This record gives sequence, structure tokens and C-alpha cells, in this order.
Amino acid sequence: MRARTSPAYSQFPPAVCDATVTVRTARTGSGADSTREQAAASRTLDSAMNSCIFIGILVARGRHARCRRTQCRLKFAWTIAPVSVDHYENFPVASLLCPPRLRPAVSAVYWFARTADDLADEGDTPAPERLADLAAYRNDLDAVVAGLAPSLRWTGVFGPLAMAVRRFELPHALLADLLSAFEQDVVKQRYADRAELLDYCRRSANPIGRLLLHLYGVNDAASLRRSDAICTALQLANFWQDLRTDTRRGRLYLPLADCDRHGADPQAVLAGRDSPALHALLACEVAWARSLMADGAPLVHSVPGRAGWELRLVVQGGLRILDKIAHAQFDSLRVRPRLRAFDAPVLAWRALRMRTLPASLAGESA
Repeated sequence: MRARTSPAYSQFPPAVCDATVTVRTARTGSGADSTREQAAASRTLDSAMNSCIFIGILVARGRHARCRRTQCRLKFAWTIAPVSVDHYENFPVASLLCPPRLRPAVSAVYWFARTADDLADEGDTPAPERLADLAAYRNDLDAVVAGLAPSLRWTGVFGPLAMAVRRFELPHALLADLLSAFEQDVVKQRYADRAELLDYCRRSANPIGRLLLHLYGVNDAASLRRSDAICTALQLANFWQDLRTDTRRGRLYLPLADCDRHGADPQAVLAGRDSPALHALLACEVAWARSLMADGAPLVHSVPGRAGWELRLVVQGGLRILDKIAHAQFDSLRVRPRLRAFDAPVLAWRALRMRTLPASLAGESA
């Protein structure tokens, strides 16, 4: 599912290395079981990543096949908890760069988004039932924000979230926007133009960045605008990275107007048929994502302390994915680029250069 996430909150607590761990997903079990599973997952991640940097995004919610045991690939992206874990490849979770006092809140937001993602996208449940589950989930969110007791169905999710809402006054509207994007994933598989896709990203990816900024006490208009640009760029990068996976699930995030402009047949793309027109279209979409990332990148100088360094790595991770798509000649129907251990030195070098060298945003330079 997407509100991944785009890109985003779109790859689990990403990490400087491409580590893979297995965790048991918690869906609708008892509160005690869910809490134990979350604690076990946290211990596993801490052990597996050790000296690696957790970044887990955006948004980048998982379009990948899921089962009761989910292979969680830790990659880079911007947000708060694990954009994927084949679920959220873009959602920094409990990062080593995240102050300890904020980690429970970051984890709570992750589990809230992750569980909603499962309700919207996992298994073969009919769409009406998914929407009913998401409506019940929204009712529990509303209850928690109002200071009331939620149902017993997702106590492992809404217990920690209630504490985070009380302690940090997390904005209700941002959490509700995430649910809106999950609900849209159930019923919408095509986007007419960039405006429609951007509206989806506004709800699927941008809330994650804004929630993080809220936790860090950054709320000026310029920073929020730049955060939105980064989160949308990560979500788009995730779309173009996962073109093959999404089309096999019947989803097409390439705007239909762009397809028409480049002569790329949407039905052919959904059928997995490659073409020069598709490559040209993807080149244009990658350039769009890169432009948005450049617009948002100055935010790294506004976010304080270690979080600013984490954000530098998130930005460079997204740009690196775009580089890899370009290096593969925009052949995303056959090649899914991903970050690997040998990318870490490049990302670290580019992140360091962002202190004084805006050109490092261009990619391809190291």
C-alpha cells in the first residue's frame, strides 16, 4: 500500500546498510501480544542495525507482498518509523540520531501508519470490508485524540499513540490525513494528472515530515513547505522505483496526462510491456522528483542537531535512488534499484558536503 510512505514515510526504518530482518507483524491480536511483538521487533532491529543509522520514511508504504511474517528491508527515506520494511521505506524510526525522548512517539506513529497500511492493503479482504475496518480505525483515532478510550481491537497501537498525543499534542489532522490516503489506496488505482498525484502525496507522505518537525519544535512556514517538498519527492522516487511491483498489483502512479504527453500507453505499462516512450516518461518523472528534492533540501540547515544530519542522509538516500533509476536507463519495469551497503560512503560524503556545497544535491557527483 502506498501512503507508504512516496516515498515515505515509502522504506522501514531505513538504514545505512541494506540489512534484512524478519519481524512478526501485529494486526488485530490482543494488546499484550501486540505489545510483545513490537518490543521483540524493536530489540531485533536494535541488534541488527547496531551501529547503522535507522531512517525508516515516508511514506513509502509497502506495495510488496505481505504475509504474517514480513521481510523488513531497512533502507533510506524521510520520516519517522520504518517507509518499508517493505511497508515504509521512507519513515525514520527510532533512529540512533533521534533523541531518546522522542523515540516512543516516533514508534507510535509508525505502528499507527503501519497497521492502517495492513488494513488497507494486506491479504485478499474485499474492498468494502477494508473500508469498514479503516472506518473503525479512524473512530479509535478520534477517541484517542478526544481523550476517550479506544476499542480493544488495536490496543497495541492506540495505547502508545494516546501517550504520544497527550505528551506532544500530535496534530489530529495529520494523522487523519494518513488514514485518508490509506482509504484512497483501497479504491483508486489511477491518477489523471500531477495535481491528483500531488494531492495524494499531500496526505500519504507529507504528514510524516510535518509530524517529525512538530516533535522537533520546527513549525515555521518555510520549513513546513520544504518538508512537504522532500516527502513528496521521496514518495515519487518510491513510485518510480517500484513501478514493476505496483503495476503487478494493478496500480499505476504515472499520471495519465504525462503518459499521453510522452506517448506511453498506460495499459501496456500495466501489462509489463516496456518501450522507449516509457523510458522517456520516467526520465521526466525522475527529473520532477529531483527538482522537488532540491527545493526542499535547504531544510537540513533548519532542523536542529542530530535530526538535521539524519535528514541529510534521507535527502541523499532519495537522490541516490533516483541516480540508480537513471543508471538503469529508466528500466523500472525490469529493474528495481535499491540502496546497498556500498552506497553508504557515497551517502555520507554527500551528506557532509551539504554543509557548504549546494551542488551536492545534483547527485551523480560522487
